[in-house]
Amino acid sequence: MTSSKKTGPNWRDVLGALGERRVFLTLMLGLSAGLPFMLTGNTLGLWLREAGTTLTAIGFLSWIGLAYSMKFLWAPILDKVNVPILGRLGHRRGWLLLSQLIVGGGLLAMAMIGTGGGLMAFAGFAVVVAFASATQDIAADAWRIEAAQSDEQLALLTAAFLMGYRAALLITDALILIAAAKMGWSMSYVMMAALMSIGIIAVMFAPEPLGRRSQEDLGGNPLWTIRGLFDAISGPFIAFFKAHGRAAIIMLAAISLYRLGDFVMGPMAGPLYVDLGIGKETIGAVRASVGLIATLIGVTAAGISAVRYGFVPTLIAGAILGPGSNLAFSAMALMGNDLLVFNIAMAVDNFSGGFAGTALVAWMSSLTNIGYTASQYALLSSFYAILGKVLKGFSGKIVDALTAMTDLMTAYAIFFAGTALIAIPTVILCLMVSRIPEKSDSYTP
Repeated sequence: MTSSKKTGPNWRDVLGALGERRVFLTLMLGLSAGLPFMLTGNTLGLWLREAGTTLTAIGFLSWIGLAYSMKFLWAPILDKVNVPILGRLGHRRGWLLLSQLIVGGGLLAMAMIGTGGGLMAFAGFAVVVAFASATQDIAADAWRIEAAQSDEQLALLTAAFLMGYRAALLITDALILIAAAKMGWSMSYVMMAALMSIGIIAVMFAPEPLGRRSQEDLGGNPLWTIRGLFDAISGPFIAFFKAHGRAAIIMLAAISLYRLGDFVMGPMAGPLYVDLGIGKETIGAVRASVGLIATLIGVTAAGISAVRYGFVPTLIAGAILGPGSNLAFSAMALMGNDLLVFNIAMAVDNFSGGFAGTALVAWMSSLTNIGYTASQYALLSSFYAILGKVLKGFSGKIVDALTAMTDLMTAYAIFFAGTALIAIPTVILCLMVSRIPEKSDSYTP
């Protein structure tokens, strides 16, 4: 691992560089990539619960997010196959534009159908949006990495991309609720579809990256051959196990459990707000103020911790702080619709989530190997999410089952507290990780 003292550009550096065309375009691409994420996730759950959809159905529909965890399966296609017609814009730009057009069209279809037009059709277009969005992520990450002309510029482009992505999450996790309260969910989704034009404009002005590796550079094995497919999918995992040996199993176990509690409880957060009677405008305003500030503090604290104490100690701290999110929701369910309690819960939730999420991303980035940086990180990030995204589909079923034994709010409280218990094996695994010697052949991008 590289030294934990190495840091990338901060927000001030990124803001100062926005006058540079490539950095500004990357910011726009990050915004476009982040827009669909919540619209097929927790925000969608809010819309569904307001429409009277059962918790069990909302839980199952959260499986739509599995598209983001499975994207490594078709990522090799984006590396080796050009898009017909749109490919004339360039290999990366063609895929970006295709995915953005599908996302925009899918969001418009969801808006026109609405929850009253048939749940199957509505969910079907949400699936289309999620898969197109995951494809956009693949293409945008590839463009960002290949467009950088130096390591320093790569760090700058990455920071700009994340800034755009977080801005999109603020829009679709908070500001959209204020808009939905005034003009309805359907019109709000039409607005989000229109915002996808930001990414399309960025693609029109973005340069196609030069110096892409040829098929011969990639080993001379076409993707459609058995050998080529094996190299594309298995190569990063093989390199990971070669670098870390048996310790790789402990690392992967820690990764898969680290945010499991957050994933499992996620689909029930929106329905809890609705069942407590908290208005959309209130939710949006608190998320955009208290939530945003707490997130930034959590992210900053994790970054400072990683620089001062290292990746693994920060990882352990995040594993301990992470369950704060779950317990905050449990307390909110028990205390009812109280504005002060809601503000405190959002502060705890966003600080815990910001710290733990940053800690995990920093540590996973430090585990990647030179030569497999992009693909290996995609695999690791998919691995950390896939178990949680499978299990969270049963979250609504669990709450409904608990409701048969007690009242709804107590059922919510028990459920959220139960998800916090996942932190116990997580902390144990992180402590085991701390005893693993560092490898010199890993790489921090």
